[in-house]
Amino acid sequence: MSTVTKEPEQKNSESTPENKVQELESYSSLVKKQFKKNILAVISVYIVIFLILVAIFADFLAYEKPLYVKYQGESHFPVIKDYMVSMGLTKWSPPELTYINWKTLDDENKLDAVVWAPVPYGPSEVDLLTGLSKPAGDHYLGTDQVGRDLLSGLIHGSRISLSVGFVAAGISVLIGITLGSLAGFFGGKVDIIISRLIEIMMNFPVFFLIIVIVAIYGSSIWYVMLAIGLTTWTVEARLIRGEILKVRNMEYITAATSLGIPNWKIVFRHVLPNSVAPVLVSGAFAIAGAIIYEAALSFFGLGVSATTVTWGSLLNASRAASNAWWLAIFPGLAIFISVVSYNLIGEGLRDALDPRLRD
Repeated sequence: MSTVTKEPEQKNSESTPENKVQELESYSSLVKKQFKKNILAVISVYIVIFLILVAIFADFLAYEKPLYVKYQGESHFPVIKDYMVSMGLTKWSPPELTYINWKTLDDENKLDAVVWAPVPYGPSEVDLLTGLSKPAGDHYLGTDQVGRDLLSGLIHGSRISLSVGFVAAGISVLIGITLGSLAGFFGGKVDIIISRLIEIMMNFPVFFLIIVIVAIYGSSIWYVMLAIGLTTWTVEARLIRGEILKVRNMEYITAATSLGIPNWKIVFRHVLPNSVAPVLVSGAFAIAGAIIYEAALSFFGLGVSATTVTWGSLLNASRAASNAWWLAIFPGLAIFISVVSYNLIGEGLRDALDPRLRD
């Protein structure tokens, strides 16, 4: 009696869209798992999230107006109103309450009820009687020469420092990806021209070039962002160029080219997604670098306008008051923590994305 042996079914080894999704999900989960192993990088993520939340809700944490007040039998929310006015969502009504001094009314017991922010001082609120006060009482971190509360300045200054970091780094990464992609994909004369441009930019002293741009066009937050972004893109350009030089010779790129797919589709749909990982790591370092550049410009009085409070401008105030240690310690600590956090996030991403550096 003959037996028939049934051959085992061969698994379909062809790549299907479902398999690609599973591979993508498994890779992303692997990156997340590897990133979570870096405890310092995870802590840095929470610190950055905390700083972002502080920047967003700065008006509710430190402000010269109360969060809630009941005046002449009516309830008002001055902080929320000012916040919405600054966002362009509404107008102040009634207008006679726009510039009212709630603290004077509170001292005169003319308010039925009042709830102040945790730090009841604005970043630009001046009180000459409390100038250079040590950390004590309502001034938790002390005051500067003209009596401005230091903690309020740090809270509101986070908006400027973080926005400069993100926007300037975004401009830098965008320029770097664009020029690096063109150089790496097309090669030839395009690569030679862009490579020479990168080398020229790298030979310029970046910080002094930023100073020249700001000195010519004025001390504006937008000019500072543009100046930093337009002068710090060379690292991203070189990274993306090197990655694309490796990817463009892959078989799937050759197949896409032979099918007549336009070059711009090949670059944005096939080349960049497989080459952009190192740039993400560089972007985290670029944010940290932009924060340092802005702080340095403000420290030398060349950053944003003098009426705008930033971490660098607060640190600059310590030069005129050498005995006021709190003016140097706390702004410097804020800059240090922020920059180190972004650097640790960048290192964590590098370790998670690079298989050679994984455990």
